[in-house]
Amino acid sequence: PMSPQELRSSCLWRGVLVEAVGTLIFVGVVLGASAAPGPLVPALAGGLAAGGLVCALGGPQANPALTLALLSTRKLSALRGALGVLAQCGGASLAAAAARSAMPDNANLVTRVSAAGTAGTALAWETFATFQLALTAFATAERAAPQAGLALGSAVAAGALAAGPFSGGSMNPARSLGPAIVTGVWDDHWVS
Repeated sequence: PMSPQELRSSCLWRGVLVEAVGTLIFVGVVLGASAAPGPLVPALAGGLAAGGLVCALGGPQANPALTLALLSTRKLSALRGALGVLAQCGGASLAAAAARSAMPDNANLVTRVSAAGTAGTALAWETFATFQLALTAFATAERAAPQAGLALGSAVAAGALAAGPFSGGSMNPARSLGPAIVTGVWDDHWVS
């Protein structure tokens, strides 16, 4: 149960702010990099941004999939998890709005199922990539920031490179939701 004391906790609200800002930065970097041709630049940019955010902000999840994994293992309270997911989706939407205003073509903002496979294939790759990211997040939860940042950044880049040709390699529902909200493009959105 939620207590009024938990709502007044500065630690709670600081964590929510870190999630919003971390997701805004992460998604902004990935969307900016997605203007480059091919999957390599966004994958590397996402990995570097994730690693840097862990070191700079102390490890925001910046990803509703990771937040839900922490919730399901009781490592986060329901209130902190719910507010974190809302903050992540808000940060991603702000990043997508900024990217849309700065980029002439919306095509690269939205993750899509590619011509390389079906929606089922894309879902399988997206699930695999997200699983390896969550596994890395749990394995590094007690590690120092530089080591955790390197591991998480590498997992983001590896997952994006592996799943990218099939699903766009999002591994992050907020990264996919923000651009879908801003552009109105929802094709096969359930995959990512």
